[in-house]
Amino acid sequence: MSLTLRQLKYFASVAEMGRISHAALKLNISQSAVTTAIRELEEMVGQPLLDRHPHGVEMTAAGRRFLEHTYAVLSAADEALRVRDNRAEVSGVLTIAASYTVLGYFLPHHLQRFEQLHPNIQLKVHEVSRDAIEEGLITRRYDMALLLTSNVVMRELSLETFFGSQRRLWVPAKHPLLSKSEVSLADVAHEPYIMLTVDEAAQSTMKYWTQTPHQPSVRMRTSSVEAVRSSVANGLGVTILSDMVYRPWSLEGKRIETINLSDPIPTMNIGLGWKHGIELSPPMAVLRDYFRQLFLDPHTLHSRRDR
Repeated sequence: MSLTLRQLKYFASVAEMGRISHAALKLNISQSAVTTAIRELEEMVGQPLLDRHPHGVEMTAAGRRFLEHTYAVLSAADEALRVRDNRAEVSGVLTIAASYTVLGYFLPHHLQRFEQLHPNIQLKVHEVSRDAIEEGLITRRYDMALLLTSNVVMRELSLETFFGSQRRLWVPAKHPLLSKSEVSLADVAHEPYIMLTVDEAAQSTMKYWTQTPHQPSVRMRTSSVEAVRSSVANGLGVTILSDMVYRPWSLEGKRIETINLSDPIPTMNIGLGWKHGIELSPPMAVLRDYFRQLFLDPHTLHSRRDR
């Protein structure tokens, strides 16, 4: 097993946030991915780096020493990315599209970091719906798109998924389901349900509900994630949404808890798309490689269809 920058980045985030769940939210990845990375690091080091507690984690003495080296390596890696070689710096205009959820909860941090690393590439960003994104990629109105790859229909597109954001049940604080050792969709069916509709969320939701004999008892439909958040926090109902859009507090400051469901719930997959068969321009290749370096292991670097 070899050490990776991804593992170090995950460890540093957990150390800073104090909770694996909070680090996963910050990194826009699943908790299991963070947990696996930490376990791999501990196996390589040969001793625990974190003490696990019900309400968070604390670094061990070895963890604190390892964190110092982690920061040094990550800083050196960032510096290396800024090194200019003898070739001309890649420049040009890159027009990208993004769906509402991706633009609102994933992309801004990466736009800022990408522009720091590649100041000669001008990004033009458009928020559009999934079907408009697909049509725009085919007609070359957009060079590339950041989107929910699991929703894509057109086969004329090349897709590269970077990660899947786990979906969990959201409930208000002190909800009776929090005391159950196992919660299933059958339990959720008895609760009033708040249905998010933006970015085809309702269609995605019904895909896995229809695989069961149960149906959600929909009390409210809304395109606003914040409306869903507040409705759940105020006890109006429950919902199932991904970790990427989860926040533990509503706008009113009320707590929202999450529950892992026993039924198989698909992840919300986020990735990059472009027209199949075209030659990537230098700015397009730079954007693709940026996300590859952040999210993908070397052996997973290939384009694929995700359904």
